[in-house]
Amino acid sequence: MYFGSDNQTGASAQVLGMLTTANNEYTHGYGDDRWTHQAIEALKTLFECDLEAYFVATGTAANSLALSCMVQPWEAILCHDSAHIILDESTAPELFTGGARMLGVSNGEGKISPQHLQDYFQTTGTDYPHNVRAAALSITQASESGLVYTPAEISTLSAVAEKNGLSVHMDGARFANAVASQQCTPAELSWKAGVDVLCLGATKCGALCAEVVIFFNKDLAATFTHRRKRGGHLLSKGRVFGSQMVGWLQDDHWLELAQHANAQAAKLAETINTIDGLRLVWPVESNELFVIMPKGLAAHLQDAGAEFYDWYVTTLPPNITIGEQEIFARLVTSFVTQDAQREAFCDLIQNYFAVQ
Repeated sequence: MYFGSDNQTGASAQVLGMLTTANNEYTHGYGDDRWTHQAIEALKTLFECDLEAYFVATGTAANSLALSCMVQPWEAILCHDSAHIILDESTAPELFTGGARMLGVSNGEGKISPQHLQDYFQTTGTDYPHNVRAAALSITQASESGLVYTPAEISTLSAVAEKNGLSVHMDGARFANAVASQQCTPAELSWKAGVDVLCLGATKCGALCAEVVIFFNKDLAATFTHRRKRGGHLLSKGRVFGSQMVGWLQDDHWLELAQHANAQAAKLAETINTIDGLRLVWPVESNELFVIMPKGLAAHLQDAGAEFYDWYVTTLPPNITIGEQEIFARLVTSFVTQDAQREAFCDLIQNYFAVQ
């Protein structure tokens, strides 16, 4: 009953098998190996375009290095109020960008809307250099609330960003789950909708550590190789990344893993919606559920071995409050979540309420 995070799983057998195969070969270093080359070609095929792609070990490094190519130190990055780059990556984005400011603009809603951006540009100061100038928009797919931006929503946001001189960054730590949810192509959910740079994560969906920064706008990639080296994120044994990505993408394996995680989340949500005393804060559109539950139930579940996390109450929508005897929790399903684990978890919930 592990619903703590999808980054707590190991690698899928297919990804691990490819890594083992690569381990038994002699290759050149620093990404000049057949696995990395093959992975990049696979990404070009997947996204139906030419692109530049660079591998790093963590999502924090991917986001921070990508953003450092998109803004100057004195500029700002507009993002969701609880975006990973502003809430959970310490000051890494500021470090790698040389001091660029993160500005939350979502006003407590689950996703950034075009109106949020328009409100920002209508009210912000433009007395440069005294006021900060925004130079990039960062959106997370799936969002910090487990919601998915549709291609149309991204296109509209990108149009507002472009009108105001901003490039568009996408934190795609759960991009696979978003694609599986939308039933659209990766291209439609990224560059065709106006995304300039995508940080595509495989770590939460079947890899050990494999994050890739994809530049659809290749002009923005001009300094990336130097920034990655200077930041200590150029891995000598690049096959570690390339082979995992090859295994992950092969035969749509990545999508199957994400579809499984999403399906488990949907089934869990279906049960939760039938139980009085539990409240889902947002619709379940990917593999994350945000639930308000009694503290007694949370203790009961955790005592029985279930794992999940209390979540930031500051991220709740303004119209939702929790009582003194309630907690706000996040549950995350993954590619290894099984029916038996989910059903055991739901049985514990129903048994708890049956004796109250």
